[in-house]
Amino acid sequence: MWIDLRRGLWIALAYAALGLGLLGVVLPGLPTTPFVLVAAWAAARGSRRLHAWLLAHRLFGPMVRDWQARGAVSRPAKRAALGTMGLCAVLMLLTAPKLWMAATGIACMAVVATWLWRRPE
Repeated sequence: MWIDLRRGLWIALAYAALGLGLLGVVLPGLPTTPFVLVAAWAAARGSRRLHAWLLAHRLFGPMVRDWQARGAVSRPAKRAALGTMGLCAVLMLLTAPKLWMAATGIACMAVVATWLWRRPE
């Protein structure tokens, strides 16, 4: 029973992350790549069929395979992520009630951007 519950939770996480990733395709500011990678990670633990589908998918497959093989992120994905973070930083500066609030978010994005840019391609 515990194994079935755990497997069900992995599958639920995989589909939730995949749903958010699909929304990220059409909603600016919502990233696709990290959610698809989380979906593949969770699917590998809960659903061989979903994991195989993600690996074989023409759009998602290459990014999942690159990440699983080498921890790599493509240059276009890096550029899109950094561009989105830059846009969000500007929006935060324009709309945050206090400068420290925007600065905190921008600092977090700077750390993530640095980590992301250092990933292999």
